[in-house]
Amino acid sequence: MTLTRQMPVHDIPVPRLETERLVLRAPEGRDFDAIVAFQMDAERTKYIGGPAQSEFDVWGGFCRAIGHWMWHGYGFWTLEEKASGDAVGRIGFLNHVGWPEPELGWHMFAHGEGRGLAHEAAVTIRAYGANTLGLDGVISQIHPENKRSRALAERLGAVIERETELLGDPCLIYRHPVVQEVAA
Repeated sequence: MTLTRQMPVHDIPVPRLETERLVLRAPEGRDFDAIVAFQMDAERTKYIGGPAQSEFDVWGGFCRAIGHWMWHGYGFWTLEEKASGDAVGRIGFLNHVGWPEPELGWHMFAHGEGRGLAHEAAVTIRAYGANTLGLDGVISQIHPENKRSRALAERLGAVIERETELLGDPCLIYRHPVVQEVAA
């Protein structure tokens, strides 16, 4: 399903950031097919609640992601690869009802994995969160069996702070280091 209406960046208060290989931008209608593919893939979503049951469920999640920006002033950026223009994942800050505090979270789409793009984006977003949003020393909530996410958190310098449960599943709370403010 392709959305017919493109959502211009100015409709959603998302700052546009860039890294060497990525544009970090607001979600747009053209991202929907990639998000559907990700959300309906049982293997890719097994640690974040499992696959969506329908495109309508994915649509609800897509709208919640936009609403998160409106409510909190932060959320998930879409990672657009500069070379191809493709959406390769989503990374940002979440603070859903029931969350203990804001979280740095990520999902990479299949064609975005294994190239260091998540790390590149997370470093930039984490610094932006600390220096602009006051979100410093944030957590990441990761299922103990999610080896790829745990490896990324550890590569980012996060350490396990405690074990808990999240939405009925086991969860490790990783604490990210405090970001040193970047001189202007």
